[in-house]
Amino acid sequence: MRVAFLSFYSDKVNRGVETYVQELSSRLTLLSHKVDVFEGGKSKAKNVKDFTIEVLSKVSVDTDVLIPTNGGWQSLLCKIWCVRHGKKLIISGQAGLGFDDRLNLWVFPDCFVGLTDYQCAWARKASPFIKVAKIPNGVDVKKFNRVGDGLKINLAKPIVLCAAALIPMKRLDLAIKAVSKLPKGSLLIAGKGEQEECLKQLGDKLLPGRFQILSFARTQMSQVYKAADVFTFPTSPWESFGIVMLEAMACGLPVVVSNDPIRCEIVGDAGLFVNPEDTQEYAQALEKTLAMKRGDKPRRQAEKFSWDKIAQQYDELFHSLVP
Repeated sequence: MRVAFLSFYSDKVNRGVETYVQELSSRLTLLSHKVDVFEGGKSKAKNVKDFTIEVLSKVSVDTDVLIPTNGGWQSLLCKIWCVRHGKKLIISGQAGLGFDDRLNLWVFPDCFVGLTDYQCAWARKASPFIKVAKIPNGVDVKKFNRVGDGLKINLAKPIVLCAAALIPMKRLDLAIKAVSKLPKGSLLIAGKGEQEECLKQLGDKLLPGRFQILSFARTQMSQVYKAADVFTFPTSPWESFGIVMLEAMACGLPVVVSNDPIRCEIVGDAGLFVNPEDTQEYAQALEKTLAMKRGDKPRRQAEKFSWDKIAQQYDELFHSLVP
């Protein structure tokens, strides 16, 4: 079967959606699918709409399944292309519970892939006539593991780690405020984004000498996780997933994350859940987790989300849609 991914930000940035495209496409190839990945980093187009128009002029008419990842105009244009050529459109709910994924549902894909039970229920309620299938995001459990030493980080132990884009939705300021209440330890934020300067100012003010924002290559992230003692992710409740939680757990890290249905489903009993807006509650959960023995619960939870298993689920979905 021939499958095409459209990913405007691939080869430009490396976030959850781009990881999804890279990891899934490589495994679908191993399952004998012919996979085309169209990346914005290899295009001169300056926006998603122009990129999509450019790509759709190049997509082979032998393509069986089209998977756009950038929503909006891209989803609509891909739907028109699929109707015109008699092909199937699959949209994965990477955008989260909000307007962007409502638009994705309103273009009537042949299947909307929800990443969690909660998102699937939301999608069925928002658009009851659309086929919805649950297939989560995943983690490379071979690449992210407990073997080997962590990267040398110039911060006092214990280290609380948060890996995320530095944008308002991730609520990283709440992690800074919570760690500042701990009697010892440091906070490392791994990522890039528009809030870097204001987060640095807040961190330097509340955590002088105990705070850093650093950017790492994707190939370094396994070692970064292993340098930390606990992972935290205070993201907004409408975020669709959070692959970084799986990566951290695969490396054996316990996690402290937002107490919402999506994070609870992903983390299971491998971490603690908090209202990160309650700084005292958040700090107490971090302190409690740092005092706990790690055990193998985080690793076992992450193994449920192996990309190999997820590729198999997509393979089954393709065959259910394409005769």
